[in-house]
Amino acid sequence: MLNDTDARFLRIAYDEAKAGYDEGGCPIGSVLARGDTLVSQGRNQRVQKGDPIAHGEMDALRKAGRQKSYRDTTLYTSLSPCMMCTGTIIQFGIPRVVIGENTTFGGNEDLLRERGVEVLIADDPDCIALMTRFIEEKPELWNEDIAEE
Repeated sequence: MLNDTDARFLRIAYDEAKAGYDEGGCPIGSVLARGDTLVSQGRNQRVQKGDPIAHGEMDALRKAGRQKSYRDTTLYTSLSPCMMCTGTIIQFGIPRVVIGENTTFGGNEDLLRERGVEVLIADDPDCIALMTRFIEEKPELWNEDIAEE
């Protein structure tokens, strides 16, 4: 169950995803927070910047700049993290991840949990609807994003 802080930051991640969709990109947004304080927010910018690793989580982490530690942070993401973003979460020692949805893309929740990360899945209907719409409208772009043929 999400608390009020989780719901607020997940909504910001969704708003980032929607902004990415409106720009013609992949609708995946993310937020890095320390308690109830927003550290950074970002969105998938692979299309907008021509950067193959500019996933939503990576954009939020890049915008956060250098941090002495991530051990007191939560990463919010509108979509379950891919292997690259999962690896970064593990590498940085981020202890908690709140996922908007994993219906349209089953990421790596089990690997995160195996590495001691607390994972909450919100099953957010807005996140599900936005990704479903995007995948139906632009399957080739979605397949490129997840490196599928």
